[in-house]
Amino acid sequence: FYDTFSLIGTVVSARTYADFTTEASFEIKKCDIHKLDEAPATQVVMTRDEGLQYYRIMQTIRRMELKADQLYKQKIIRGFCHLYDGQEACAVGIEAGINLTDHLITAYRAHGYTYTRGGTVKEIMSELTGRRGGIAKGKGGSMHMYTKNFYGGNGIVGAQVPLGAGVALACKYQGKNELSVSLYGDGAANQGQIFETYNMAALWKLPAIFICENNRYGMGTPVERSAASTDYYKRGDYIPGLRVDGMDVLCVREATKFAADHCRAGKGPILMELQTYRYHGHSMSDPGVSYRTREEIQEVRGKSDPISLLKDRILSNNMASVEELKEIDVSVRKEIEDAAQFATTDPEPPLEELCNHIFKNDPPMEVRSTNPWIKLKSVS
Repeated sequence: FYDTFSLIGTVVSARTYADFTTEASFEIKKCDIHKLDEAPATQVVMTRDEGLQYYRIMQTIRRMELKADQLYKQKIIRGFCHLYDGQEACAVGIEAGINLTDHLITAYRAHGYTYTRGGTVKEIMSELTGRRGGIAKGKGGSMHMYTKNFYGGNGIVGAQVPLGAGVALACKYQGKNELSVSLYGDGAANQGQIFETYNMAALWKLPAIFICENNRYGMGTPVERSAASTDYYKRGDYIPGLRVDGMDVLCVREATKFAADHCRAGKGPILMELQTYRYHGHSMSDPGVSYRTREEIQEVRGKSDPISLLKDRILSNNMASVEELKEIDVSVRKEIEDAAQFATTDPEPPLEELCNHIFKNDPPMEVRSTNPWIKLKSVS
């Protein structure tokens, strides 16, 4: 995430940096709160560097997902593939509110978080195409990517939340003042295991932020038809909660900082509901227009697109020039194209690597019953 940020310095503007506003103050939407005496700030400051960082990372995630869509339609990416375009402000805002030493786990819409947690576009694209250079060496695919302190996309609906609470328990046990962020969608919010996790986290005062990315549809079902209460931020009951505009990177950043401070102060878990939107269907097998109209999607794109919102703020406050943002767009596009080129030419992993990396650091072991004609050894 922060390595990506440092790339901004290579962008040369037609005007000198001295011409630009180095920081500006913004009025953001107030969060709804549950069982809290105070709310995150509504008057916030963003520096020019931060604005350009957020812009580049959101553009990278957006372009990466659009390229994945293209490669899927060309049958170069196969299997499950859940895209994140539209929700970029959630990933970037969360990362801006916590540290890379904190821990994060999410569901299967995971490409954006793999990138913000330190994965490269090349590694992510290669994983999608099942190649050796992939972040899981071509054996995980869209739903199973991992980096340091990122415990992956998880395919079983809601199952990552108890795992995230286990990570929070480890954080508390080790006493390093770290926290765990567990993400799930509105479709997973009715899972029993999530409520069991709330209970344990509250009992043990775990440093856990539970985040519901409410993108309004669980697969093809609108939230109103799947949940008796759509106030997801209140559903921790005895756990305090925040409802946040998930299309505004600054709203997400401030709410995440607030939640992180709550956890680090030893007050136990907190819930966040990020009201966001996905432009694609649930997965690549879902065209996304049988249960919602094209007009609805276009309206969200026109009125509350997270990248457009940030771009307008940067330009209207003289924090950068149109040319500078265009240069970022060009360099992002080139990075995506180069990564896609690698991801379509890199070799697939050979059969003998099928059982490797079962464990992180165990000595090689024989793997039985993989095939009656060959014996495979696993290497960590």
